[in-house]
Amino acid sequence: MSETQMSPREVLALCRQREIQAIDLRFTDFCGTARHVTIPAVQLTEEHFEHGFSFDGSSMRGWQAIHESDMLVVPESQTCFVDPFMKSTLTMLCNVRDPVSHQTYPRDPRNIARKAEACLQSSGIADRALFAVESQFFVFDNVRFDQREHHGYYHIDSHEGQWNRGAAAAAGGTAIRHREGYLALPPVDNGQDLRTEIMMLLHESGVVTEDHHHEVASGGQYGISLAAHTAVEISDHVQRLKYIVRNTAHRHGRTATFMPKPLCDDNGSGLHLGLTLCNGEDYLFSGSGYGGLSETALHAMGGILQHAPALLAFCCPTTNSYRRLTPGFDAPVNLAYSYRNRSAAIRIPASFGDDSRRRLEFRCPDGAGNPYLCTAAVLMAMIDGIQNRISPGKPQDKDLYDLEPEERIGLECTPHSLDAALLALEQDHEFLTRDDVFTPDVIDHWIEHKREADVQEIRRRPHPYEFALYYDC
Repeated sequence: MSETQMSPREVLALCRQREIQAIDLRFTDFCGTARHVTIPAVQLTEEHFEHGFSFDGSSMRGWQAIHESDMLVVPESQTCFVDPFMKSTLTMLCNVRDPVSHQTYPRDPRNIARKAEACLQSSGIADRALFAVESQFFVFDNVRFDQREHHGYYHIDSHEGQWNRGAAAAAGGTAIRHREGYLALPPVDNGQDLRTEIMMLLHESGVVTEDHHHEVASGGQYGISLAAHTAVEISDHVQRLKYIVRNTAHRHGRTATFMPKPLCDDNGSGLHLGLTLCNGEDYLFSGSGYGGLSETALHAMGGILQHAPALLAFCCPTTNSYRRLTPGFDAPVNLAYSYRNRSAAIRIPASFGDDSRRRLEFRCPDGAGNPYLCTAAVLMAMIDGIQNRISPGKPQDKDLYDLEPEERIGLECTPHSLDAALLALEQDHEFLTRDDVFTPDVIDHWIEHKREADVQEIRRRPHPYEFALYYDC
């Protein structure tokens, strides 16, 4: 069950009431991976919600050096929930602090998202930004992969895969035809019960979902939509979603991945962001302009589109992200906006009669990165667009994949690689540094780390397909 919005004293009372034996303290590292340390419940006191627990920051990717390794995780009581997978365990999210100054750690992603929210409030534009999420992912029956000096391979197995139709029939179903999986019905969709179980566990842990369904790709591609929350809250929920998806799949003998493009020649997985700004009960993106948008919304779109190449260094932060961002496969590769058009980077969804809650959908991000950095960066781009009245240009209401060459003049595309996105961030990041939300250290360290750990590591290894192309040349 969910135990949100509880004070430290109420958390301790809950532990006694539920006979909780273990406290799992979780935080997100620089690259977006959830980490944890577990303590006996009897060790938790009210003072720990202020002073935290120590851990070794030098062992985290992109964080501290060995000579300054001590850091603190400080739990937030309102994020607690009873873990559905672990025995007698209460889980809480933590903020990361310096043990000497007790100041929030500048490279803590959750802290960066909090600073972005504070920047919005201080700007006077709105009192909060709301992010809704559609998270797409694959659940496979089995995956094997390896990369060594003398070999490199991957192998994916799925009863739903269109390459595995015989196995699907033997199991009582029919494999999904190539790119025909969207909203498929059981038994073709053999993940219905799995997704419903995920949805129920999310609700019990305090995360509200709007729907779940089969996605377009064959092989077991699913989508789950989360209700709108602030940047920090929705990022918390995305991390909880990933945890529950992976563990539910594991419990059923399957394996889940948020990798953007695990299958060749099939649709990839995104993390679509539904965006709006609010003042009190007023939604600021609704108006009389194109697609029912306000001037504020158009300028927010202008900020996202102008800074999109740099944003993608955080929103699409893996080399595999750019296998997804290729023409076709419903990928949002064109930096344009349109009403109801999914081939544009920003779509204006139909309001279904509720014009007062008009929102934008930024379709480029994927689930492989750090949700706190992604939402914070997008929010900073919107603030910059509104303050500088950046025009989003003309809408594109045609299928952007089938434009004639003369129609494509002036239409920009997403970067073709992570390296290109990192270069764009290097050249365009001033909008992120307002109010010290993204410090220069954070930006420089992100670029350096991604180039060394991702770009260079892929660049120096032969790709398996290169053997098919060049072995006999």
